[in-house]
Amino acid sequence: MADGNFKLKSSLLNSSRADEVTLRLGRDLVRSLKRGDPWVYADALREVPQAPPGTRAVLLDNKRGRPVARGFYECDSPLAFRACNVDDEQPLNESWARLRLRQALALRKRLFENAPAAVGLTTGNRLFNGEGDGLPGLVADVYDSAAVVKLDGPGAAGFWNAAGIADWLSEELRLETICERPRERGADARMLKGTAPEKPIEFLENGTRFTVDILHGQKTGFFLDQRDNRLRVRQMANGLRVLNLFGYTGGFSIAAGCGGARHVTTVDLAEPAVLAANSHWLLNGLADSAHAGVTADAFEFLAAARQNRETWDLVISDPPSFAPSKAALSKAVPAYQKLASESAAVTARGGLLALSSCSSHIDQTEFLRISEEGISQARRRATVLGIHGQPADHPTPLALPEFRYLKFVLFQVH
Repeated sequence: MADGNFKLKSSLLNSSRADEVTLRLGRDLVRSLKRGDPWVYADALREVPQAPPGTRAVLLDNKRGRPVARGFYECDSPLAFRACNVDDEQPLNESWARLRLRQALALRKRLFENAPAAVGLTTGNRLFNGEGDGLPGLVADVYDSAAVVKLDGPGAAGFWNAAGIADWLSEELRLETICERPRERGADARMLKGTAPEKPIEFLENGTRFTVDILHGQKTGFFLDQRDNRLRVRQMANGLRVLNLFGYTGGFSIAAGCGGARHVTTVDLAEPAVLAANSHWLLNGLADSAHAGVTADAFEFLAAARQNRETWDLVISDPPSFAPSKAALSKAVPAYQKLASESAAVTARGGLLALSSCSSHIDQTEFLRISEEGISQARRRATVLGIHGQPADHPTPLALPEFRYLKFVLFQVH
């Protein structure tokens, strides 16, 4: 189909090439861009001209005014320019967009269509991971026959056409239900294809059954980035008593149960999440008596457990981000440290402790330091069994460490 005809039917992009603005670097970031860092902040530009969010832009170097990259522009954001192409004369048009989408789809087919029988089928995965797939600001998660699209801010929303993305997903994957989740918490989802589902949608993760509320659940409804780490827990849980803190809808709990855990306790502050965890437990044919869902603050639960001298063979701590911004670090670091200490204190001697953080503002080295301090405060020692992060369907540019936000460290505690 010709590019123009496709655009008339279902354009993947919003702005036209005629809207393109020219930006000029105020300092030498050419090497950084060529190495794959797609982000240019406003303070690195000579001027910040006014333009609608998502306007296509060509970025010139700071010396000779030569084109370095093409991308889109958001003048009112500190992150002013996101590069889509570097040293590439191909315009940002429908052909470019379709090529990038197909490349992302090809990677997921390679990852999931030939899964080992021992692991099981996966029908929930991240299809587009923004900059990691060369699709700045565009995220899409697929759950069986449904998908959730998210656009990262006004710039991405101005550049990408969510309705056109939904048309592409429907045509390529035969999806029945597609919605767009807004970036702002509490805002309503927008249906792009099909009707709003009346009940959660069921999908598989390594053969394990889950459901997801694509309209109201956190993020896109499920934390797909912990898939590989849930499989690790499943492989190590046989015969163990397991405590899953900040358990949400029970991802790690069900993984442990399917791995043969003797008993699992799921703790979350939100009662609907605990009820969903209970439901997922039964959905997988696990014995009701082998699971306890507890609605409680994790820190208060740990304090009570420590006072009662209760321990578990495997403790998993996967909290929400304590540091959503750099300004929050002063409070986040002691919170992570306290959580590591309290979690280590209720881990049996020789038992396993998994500590996780999803904050991009705390890197792996800092998180290990925090974990060491916390475990030491509990008068315990630990051996590192593994340091892990996001799975392969969450690719990240090598030159953009901020994108590697997830840390999951497995310890043996002595």
